[in-house]
Amino acid sequence: MNGSTITEFVLLGFSGSQFAQLFVLPLVFTCYTTILVGNLLIMVTVRSDPKLFQCPMYFFLANLSLLDISFGSVAAPKLLTDLLNNGSTISYGACIAQVFTGHLLVGVETFILSVMAYDRYVAICHPLRYTIIMDRQRCLSLLLLCWVGGLIHGIFQTVVTTKLPLCGPNVLDGFFCDITQLKKLACADIYVSEVLYIFSDSLMILPNFLILLFSYVTILASLCDHFKQGGRKGLSTCGSHLMVVSLFYGPIIVVYIKPSSTSQVNKVASILYAVVTPALNPLIYTLRNKEVKEAMKKLKNKCAHFLLHLKE
Repeated sequence: MNGSTITEFVLLGFSGSQFAQLFVLPLVFTCYTTILVGNLLIMVTVRSDPKLFQCPMYFFLANLSLLDISFGSVAAPKLLTDLLNNGSTISYGACIAQVFTGHLLVGVETFILSVMAYDRYVAICHPLRYTIIMDRQRCLSLLLLCWVGGLIHGIFQTVVTTKLPLCGPNVLDGFFCDITQLKKLACADIYVSEVLYIFSDSLMILPNFLILLFSYVTILASLCDHFKQGGRKGLSTCGSHLMVVSLFYGPIIVVYIKPSSTSQVNKVASILYAVVTPALNPLIYTLRNKEVKEAMKKLKNKCAHFLLHLKE
């Protein structure tokens, strides 16, 4: 039994601004199309190229692409529908499902970004032992741990959310169900819930932040000592990953760690981390990565050869 008397929520979105709706609609549609096409292309490219598929960095990149498709699909389709309908409602059950799925996928992606940073640390600082340390069994184990960690985070956040005493009004000033908005509807003291949210977020964010910090401080120190051709290549791959990490954490900090931001700022940040960031990730990794671009050219040639063979 949940702690709420509300059966459905009204999502305001940008219902008060027709200009914003007209601007956001094509943006979300373009980003969601890019999410599907770009990330699917990366997954197919990595799987079709034996060299990339056996490399831990691209193994985790393909899984990151799968997460981006999944996370973008949590919010974008309904957001597009709501923009066309000028606002909408969502049932309490669907809202809780959205909270769980969102926090599950965000949790998994947080862990995977840290694992990718650790992978770069091993590749650059311990190159001779890289294939031994990051063998396929280790990669699969790390991926499983990422999903277990994300699942625990998602379940914990969802259970705490279902205990919130929500009495109304049932209006959420956003595009989808979000814990920061749901807490504003509480009609009783939620101090214990706030502590539990902070505890859960700290358990997820702090270890991952320390892994990222340790990995890149060590990598930068190593590259400064050995800045040759290999060092430049390592710096390039790390640069792509750091850009993705910054795009991932930036909007989340605005929405969750700095909740005092204005409603409009929070809405923009929500769109950024829900649809814009997952759309930019494949562009960052393909435009800055020579190996991925070469593999895509090979895939293109294979597809062209296959189509010519069909016509014959």
